[in-house]
Amino acid sequence: MATAPLDDAVAPPPALPLPKTSRGERTRQRILDAAERDIGRRGFSEASISTITQEAAVAQGTFYLYFRSKEDVMRELVLRMGRRLRRHLTQATAGLKDRLEIEKRGLQAFLSFVRDNPNLYRVVAESQFVDEVAYQRYYHDFANNYRQALSEAEGVGQLSPGDAELRAWALMGISDFIGRRYALWDKDASIEAVTEAAFAFISRGIAPKLPEGKAP
Repeated sequence: MATAPLDDAVAPPPALPLPKTSRGERTRQRILDAAERDIGRRGFSEASISTITQEAAVAQGTFYLYFRSKEDVMRELVLRMGRRLRRHLTQATAGLKDRLEIEKRGLQAFLSFVRDNPNLYRVVAESQFVDEVAYQRYYHDFANNYRQALSEAEGVGQLSPGDAELRAWALMGISDFIGRRYALWDKDASIEAVTEAAFAFISRGIAPKLPEGKAP
């Protein structure tokens, strides 16, 4: 299955250049951290440059040294969320060779990330109405890497033959909604128990186990 192109949309203006000093970068990151908290708490429409800069404890004029608009901040937040999540999953699965073990460890790491970063869903979801291109790219970038990893695992016999593109999106969907239900909405759910149950479904499916020697 071919990778679907991103929907046509008007490209946003280029981002402002990154700060040249470590102090400037720290200030920029402080504004982004504040925007993540403020948008996560209020939602994009209710958050403003004023509330973001108050949260960051910087002057409004300082904001415009790093970002053109609230939409500019939202775009960068989505990109940053994607980078942070992919880095977290890469670190959690480092050294593992078996694809199914990587899936299990990766799912548990994703659920832990969601619980520790509750603003992830709101920021990404609301970006759909702010910048459709950034919203789609968040998922497409993740899916493209995932598809390649699944295809490579299939090539060495660790997975059954199948459509790696479809599988990548299906597995992302499973993780997405399990994350909402058991990591975001239910803070008391055991991530380990949820991972075990979800992995049993992912690795074996929902078909009943047939008696020994009986063909389907």
